[in-house]
Amino acid sequence: MTAGTGHRPQHPPLWRDIRVLHALAQIVAAAAVAVVVAVLWWNLTNNLRRAGLTTDFSFLTQPLGVDIAGSGAGPGTPIWRGLLVGVKNTFALVVVGVPLLTILGVVIGVGRLSTNWLVARMCAFYVEMFRNLPPLLIIFSFFNAVVLRLPLLEDSWNPMGLAVVNNRFIAVTGFSAQPGFGVYWLIIGATLLAAVWLWVWRTRRWERTGSPHHRLAWSGGILGAVTVIAFLVLDGPVALSIPVLEGRVLEGGFRGLGSYFAVLVALVLYTASHVAEIVRGSILAVPRGQTEAANALALSPWQRLRYVILPQAMRIAIPPTISQFLNFTKNTSLAIAVGYAEITRIVFQTIGNAQPAPQLVAVLMLAYLVFSLTISAVVNILNRRLRYVTT
Repeated sequence: MTAGTGHRPQHPPLWRDIRVLHALAQIVAAAAVAVVVAVLWWNLTNNLRRAGLTTDFSFLTQPLGVDIAGSGAGPGTPIWRGLLVGVKNTFALVVVGVPLLTILGVVIGVGRLSTNWLVARMCAFYVEMFRNLPPLLIIFSFFNAVVLRLPLLEDSWNPMGLAVVNNRFIAVTGFSAQPGFGVYWLIIGATLLAAVWLWVWRTRRWERTGSPHHRLAWSGGILGAVTVIAFLVLDGPVALSIPVLEGRVLEGGFRGLGSYFAVLVALVLYTASHVAEIVRGSILAVPRGQTEAANALALSPWQRLRYVILPQAMRIAIPPTISQFLNFTKNTSLAIAVGYAEITRIVFQTIGNAQPAPQLVAVLMLAYLVFSLTISAVVNILNRRLRYVTT
């Protein structure tokens, strides 16, 4: 062997190469899963065939067979449209409930650490009470003790002529579309995007130069000015809609069924108790030196909480809070107990009308999967922007 020539590295044989073994193990695992799925699918299709049931989704065009309160969907409505109504009703719970439970959870979590004895004990009582009760019990209690105790339809309350309240629904003054409504909201949407961009630009300028950002004044001023100017130019594309009850028919306003509010309030109260504990633990996880540094800078208790403690605590709290958002979404299926027509209730009613259960259950699973993945994706975007970066 000549000078300067070294031994070439010896590659192990394939049956001892760790990379080959890892790849082979994954292939074997994937094949085993495929075999199990194939056996289960074969068993399912054979059983359905023997029972005379189809495996396609052609039944979705058949009549729903039930009436969905407050939606305009009746027995003759196609099944697919009834399922869309259920998805919309579930979405109505999620899109309102998640922000409410977040705000309430943060407030209660901060209140548990208050130096005020009464506030801290009241918040602790709230958490210990709702966190240790089954959510279905809370829904039943609120529905029976509050919603059903409201006046009957013919004796509806009409506070100041701006709302209609009874044990079937609650309607409040809302807005109605007028000519130019679509153009108006396109303008508002474009202005909102511009206001967000302006907020970000002013924030980055403040971080770079230290000059006052005034981002709220800039963004809010532009959004408010454009909103008013566009409203005047388009000659009022939005008008007030006051609810009016004539006999048993309600006209105008925004309306929600009593069962909707029962489920919404109950699940918000229940889930917020868990979020409050997450927030409390996250605040306690912030290093004590951060609080001492804020005190050394003579920050007020509110400034210390707003600028030092909460921003760091929220970075810790977001990942476990995502799980509570998902729990809230899945717990909306409990609305079936009080007759609210969310997706689970409509699927079960459709199955009860002799429609194929496997396909409908698959649709139900897909609906909740889409809800969960969407919530996870949105909150994880925020989590990536706020997470701690270690070097």
